[in-house]
Amino acid sequence: MIDPALADSGLGDAEDDDFDAFVEPDDSLLPDNRYLDRELSWLAFNQRVLELAEDETLPTLERANFLAIFASNLDEFFMVRVAGLKRRIMTGLAVPTNVGRAPADVLADISAEAHKLQLRHAAAWTGLVRPALAEAGIDIVDWDDLDGEAKAELTDYFQANVFPVLMPLAVDPAHPFPYISGLSLNLAIRIRNARTGRQEFARLKVPPMLPRFVEVPAPDGALRFIRLEELIANHLDDLFPGMEVLDHHAFRLTRNEDVEIEEDESENLIQALEAELLRRRFGPPIRLEITDDMDEVTLDLLLSELDITDQEVYRLPGPLDLRGLFGLGRVDRPDLRYTPHVPTTAVAFKPGANESIDIFKAIRKADVLVHHPYESFTTSVVAFLEQAARDPHVLAIKQTLYRTSGDSPIVQALIDAAESGKQVLVLVEVKARFDEANNIVWARKLEKAGVHVVYGLVGLKTHCKLVNVIREEDGVLRSYSHIGTGNYNPKTSRIYEDFGLFTADPQVGKDLTRLFNELSGYAIEKKFKRLLVAPLHLRKGLLRLIEKERQNALKGKPAHIRIKVNSLVDEQIIDALYRASAAGVPVNVWVRGICSLRSDLPGVTDNMTVRSILGRYLEHSRIFAFHNEGDPQVFIGSADMMHRNLDRRVEALVRVTDPAHVDELLTFFDTALSPETSSWHLGADGEWTRRAFRDDGTPLVDLQDWTMSEIQKRRRPRAVR
Repeated sequence: MIDPALADSGLGDAEDDDFDAFVEPDDSLLPDNRYLDRELSWLAFNQRVLELAEDETLPTLERANFLAIFASNLDEFFMVRVAGLKRRIMTGLAVPTNVGRAPADVLADISAEAHKLQLRHAAAWTGLVRPALAEAGIDIVDWDDLDGEAKAELTDYFQANVFPVLMPLAVDPAHPFPYISGLSLNLAIRIRNARTGRQEFARLKVPPMLPRFVEVPAPDGALRFIRLEELIANHLDDLFPGMEVLDHHAFRLTRNEDVEIEEDESENLIQALEAELLRRRFGPPIRLEITDDMDEVTLDLLLSELDITDQEVYRLPGPLDLRGLFGLGRVDRPDLRYTPHVPTTAVAFKPGANESIDIFKAIRKADVLVHHPYESFTTSVVAFLEQAARDPHVLAIKQTLYRTSGDSPIVQALIDAAESGKQVLVLVEVKARFDEANNIVWARKLEKAGVHVVYGLVGLKTHCKLVNVIREEDGVLRSYSHIGTGNYNPKTSRIYEDFGLFTADPQVGKDLTRLFNELSGYAIEKKFKRLLVAPLHLRKGLLRLIEKERQNALKGKPAHIRIKVNSLVDEQIIDALYRASAAGVPVNVWVRGICSLRSDLPGVTDNMTVRSILGRYLEHSRIFAFHNEGDPQVFIGSADMMHRNLDRRVEALVRVTDPAHVDELLTFFDTALSPETSSWHLGADGEWTRRAFRDDGTPLVDLQDWTMSEIQKRRRPRAVR
């Protein structure tokens, strides 16, 4: 039963286009315990990744890949989120978390849950995926499993390819305990001096530049691999001649690698960032992973030298660092992988017989909505920029770059455009986490080519994905624009699900011109016509749209809210969705990762469904759809519903206006949320339950397979004239 007082709280009617008119309503009638802890919610997300690795119906090498993804995700979680909590505690800025708990208490909860997940992760490898690989003919062996001939060949490999790059470091009065780099895999070795009988300690880093899985010669042609650290461990006598090797154990350290930059105190942002990246290598330890057979003497030494607490020690059954399973990607066994999806060229960009495509002509005809990776990034975004770079009628190109690949054709197109005399402005976000060094390299390369490179606004990351091309046509300047949900990165575009809108709408062109002026100069624009832009207006605009649906429901009118994001944390947005649901609005939330919204609040979330979909592609697009009395307002863009996105980033959502595109996006939602589609359902106490099979055991629809199938059915439109 919905509380009438709760349903009636909030704003009355307001003008549709007046996004600044929103006034925060009284939320005193909402329950106090209405948020889930964001950090534990993230761990729940990574558990969903792990469940894919545990799924015996998935191809075996894909399961191994999901184990590697889980490990990589958890590393980043510790380096950033756990490190941030520890920093707040140590500096005395231990403000309560989003659920009102002290960071120290949350840290204890994280430790307990992360321990459970890492043990489950190890068990999935040992008990599920490794045996499945062996059954499929890919055996991960131990040294003791090998015969003399195989051992001899591996010894030759060790001597030729491994031994020369190893660097054992002794620890004694003349050799202080060495620096242990973050995420490195190491062997802690105890040895006895044969002459003195004295026990010594040495640390050996497993070389990260060598293959983690070394192929073992097999006479029958079978695929066998041994872990590099296992190979090294069985040749320690070669490293310590004249010494008795008593024991060895693997260990791995995670350090704080989050970046802290005070921009207003840094005259040169790039120089400051380079200094911070150097400092990052020496961040304080936050997690120590050890094998469960490590002796107490070795552990005590590590704890003492690394200044780490028992709570930060993760004792695990080996092997450590299953990110190494990414290395199995080189195994040529297509039968153990997903059936390939071959991206198609968006129908609007397909050339006719014996003709090349004119992308500008196609965009002039109608807006083009492209869905990656089902539709090719190369034949849409890259082709758009490459054509713009060589087109003599193009006068200027303006673009944001948040993350891009190391051999980016996009960067090359921008360089080519500048060298041909076009005005090129690129806003490079050098603070994109873990891509900072790469972005610095490309920023400098662009500057050398004559590109105008700017770094955005002080205190704000520029996260929006925008291109604005100015072209002269018959003496008139026309804007061609692209607004995307994902990065301008050809490599990640193959595995990230994203949308991009191409448009020649003059209003979008004006909006982008104003926005780029604000980012590169001193212009301050308060309003945009077809964009919602953070940090000033995006949250207000979404709150107004949500509130309008609530008001319509209270008046007995049809209403509906559908939101797809990577993360949903912002309390104002969550509370607005609660109020809408309480008023009778069907609220569908589709979230990949963190979700602080609950679905188990009686009288509040009765009309709310929360789903998550994970699979071969990383669901990355953000979509916001509102019924709007039968005239749907649908936006796509780069913004997640997090404080940083809404308050500390430049984000942009663009309204999709073509009825066919609106229908496509709403159908995408309908399919994703259908009970016939495989997904995770958020239930009581933040528990996610996977529903992948019908009662008779047959699999539910895989959304990503369905999307690829539907897109490949599309036919090329009539020729553009």
